[in-house]
Amino acid sequence: MESAALVIVLVIALALFFDFTNGFHDTANAMATPIATGALKPKVAVLLAACLNLVGAFLSTEVAKTISGGMIREDQISADIFPSIIFAGLIGAITWNMLTWLLGLPSSSSHALFGGLIGATLVGVGAMAIDAGVVLSKVILPALIAPLTAGIIAFTVTKIAYGVTRRYDMKADGRDGFRWGQIFTSSLVALAHGTNDAQKTMGVITLALITVGWQSSSNPDPQLWVIFACAITIALGTYMGGWRIIRTLGKGLTDVKPAQGFSAETSTAATILASSALGFALSTTQVASGSVIGSGLGRRGSTVRWNTVGRIMIGWVLTLPAAGAVGAAAALIVVWLGGWGVAVDAVIAVAVILGLFLRSRRDEVTSANAMSEVADSGAAVKVPRKPGPTRRQRRVERQAAGRGGEGDA
Repeated sequence: MESAALVIVLVIALALFFDFTNGFHDTANAMATPIATGALKPKVAVLLAACLNLVGAFLSTEVAKTISGGMIREDQISADIFPSIIFAGLIGAITWNMLTWLLGLPSSSSHALFGGLIGATLVGVGAMAIDAGVVLSKVILPALIAPLTAGIIAFTVTKIAYGVTRRYDMKADGRDGFRWGQIFTSSLVALAHGTNDAQKTMGVITLALITVGWQSSSNPDPQLWVIFACAITIALGTYMGGWRIIRTLGKGLTDVKPAQGFSAETSTAATILASSALGFALSTTQVASGSVIGSGLGRRGSTVRWNTVGRIMIGWVLTLPAAGAVGAAAALIVVWLGGWGVAVDAVIAVAVILGLFLRSRRDEVTSANAMSEVADSGAAVKVPRKPGPTRRQRRVERQAAGRGGEGDA
């Protein structure tokens, strides 16, 4: 019993550390565009995101229930081994998070978590412990549909925003009024992020508590102390760890104009909030990236840099299987060594995480080693600095030319 309690404590600690890494990975999702357009100062933006992530974590538990009572069939797994499997899955997720953060590779914290848990469960228990229907309907399909949906919404909102403010077309950086709107929309994205991403860690901790009988399986709702712990941790991660990526975003998104930022954030928030209400555990990073690309396409004269889009999509595709492979390797150690396997995994995980962190301290933070998907998304659409005239401008020019011709006559 004492050993089981120790494993649960380790699982909770590791889950909260994952929550922290999730926070600093995803700070950019809400605050990339307002920082790029000058709507918010970087320090103010990060503090605001942290506070709203904290509040958002208390607004919904549907995503947490998807993980704690849906994706993995805990009733088919022995309580003696299941906490160790969860521990192995978290190692996979955290290792991939830290590695991609160091290398600047596009990644999704959400899919890293799902991949780690699925990989560890497949090796430690077998395929029968995975509810493929839930994984497909609430993880895989949202990953495919949500970025596309967000992009379409952002494209439409951008078109509308530019359409209703056409009188500013003759000004190079017009529509500055949207900067004030961005403060609201970026805050809404941060709030939405808390309603989705913080729930995933709550679900993992609740799942661990259910497996050892510390919580009834008939009630998959996270306990109040779990909600508080996860909310505070993701808020701390958002505030303390986001600078490495945020400092890159000022350069990566310099072409984003206030109307675009407003449109992208509106689309991101709407998509995430709707998904959270339905219990879809999607990647907020993918949604934010799709919104930025869609808003770029909504600007007149834009073209898609397909090589950049392809690099982003490769990162999306690799995350789940890569984290799953690490989680599977950690679970294999548990299977081979039994109770000692958790201790070995813990030592290896600490060494890897510490090594990656120390390695990151040796390098200067630049766009080469600290690029995020959202920053890359800003470069995925090429927009000319001086786009061609609109139909209205061409009509005015023709009328002016006509009047000039009559005067000459």
